[in-house]
Amino acid sequence: MDLKVEKVDRISGCIKAPASKSYSHRAFIAAALAEGESVLRDPLYSEDTLATLEACEALGALFQRYPDKCIVQGTAGYIRTPENIVDVKNSGTSVRILSSIAAIAPRANYTIFTGDESLRKRPMQDLIDALENLGVTIVSSQSNGTPPIIVKGGFDGGETDIKGDVSSQFISSIIMAAPYSKKPVTLNVRGTFVSKPYVNMTLSVISKFGIEFEYDTTNVPEYSSYYIEPQKYECADYTIEGDYSSASYMIAAASILPSKITIRNLYSNSMQGDKLILDIVEKMGTKVTRDDSSVTIESDGCLKAFDVDLSDAPDLLPTVAVLMAAAAGTSKITGVEHARFKETDRVHNCAIELKNVGLDVEELRDGLIIKGTPKGGFVDSHMDHRMVMAFYVLGLKIGDVKIKDASCYDVSFPNFLEVMDEITK
Repeated sequence: MDLKVEKVDRISGCIKAPASKSYSHRAFIAAALAEGESVLRDPLYSEDTLATLEACEALGALFQRYPDKCIVQGTAGYIRTPENIVDVKNSGTSVRILSSIAAIAPRANYTIFTGDESLRKRPMQDLIDALENLGVTIVSSQSNGTPPIIVKGGFDGGETDIKGDVSSQFISSIIMAAPYSKKPVTLNVRGTFVSKPYVNMTLSVISKFGIEFEYDTTNVPEYSSYYIEPQKYECADYTIEGDYSSASYMIAAASILPSKITIRNLYSNSMQGDKLILDIVEKMGTKVTRDDSSVTIESDGCLKAFDVDLSDAPDLLPTVAVLMAAAAGTSKITGVEHARFKETDRVHNCAIELKNVGLDVEELRDGLIIKGTPKGGFVDSHMDHRMVMAFYVLGLKIGDVKIKDASCYDVSFPNFLEVMDEITK
């Protein structure tokens, strides 16, 4: 589906942020591993999170889905082997976290994960290497470090190292599976630790499901360590908070256009790294009013250039790129080399598509320098949900933007168009 975006004059209204994709993934998995029945309130049912939910069903958990809640009968860690290959479509979070989870199945059993063409290019070798040190038999079927991934049951535990500058999902993966290892697990994170807020989210979720852990940051630079003893997940009644990642598109639209909008279900004490979007738009000239569970955005639509390090919030790259495209002056984004290994190479593809709408863009190893005035044009989504939504926002400002293959926004924000229609009426 191609999508033409028309220019609008202003943004207004009061709207609820969609549930967090990252928290929904983790809550589905924790509830599936728990002993007893859990209730998950306000879950997100998107293409990505449903990939996790359906994979957890294949591993033995039972899910009853309702619009406002999900009731989960957990496995208590007694994972079964799926009858078929598990297809997680385009969900990198699913394949990475569940590869460790599958290892707690009985030793004689094998689980195979695959996905679409994009997912089969996602790097997994660092996770494979780290799991092998914990007694897990796991291989890339093509011997190239990418899915399909074959996991043999058996998670002995012990100590392993992993690099912190590739994907926080690898760290979350081992942490979530570790309670069901045979021996305690010590996970040492070496080097620069990117996207650390996502690991903190993982720790927050597992703690709500009864898991205890120790975390050590020594005086040695660029070193962190997690220690988890064998234990069981407990069932929980857990409410999933709103998603700053998805709300970033509403926040960006309200910043680049004359606006006053309130977004509910965004918590001031959230651990989400993408909460950084509020600081960014504020420094670019938007008025931001925060309370405990909502945010109000007011703007005259005139933004100033700004330089930002997004190393802890790489999913914001497309959103921030279009904010900077709409700002006066030259802006610089750094710290996002790891965004090259998302659904697409987001650094390169953002550069290409910003140029296609008239911007002067310099592509850096770990970011972008953006200046000029956008003029509209044809944008290729590269089948990346975040590219679609970000360039839709830019189209509201400048008009005459047509986005190719736009329907992939379903991956994280199924009612995106309905929400944007509501605040642009």
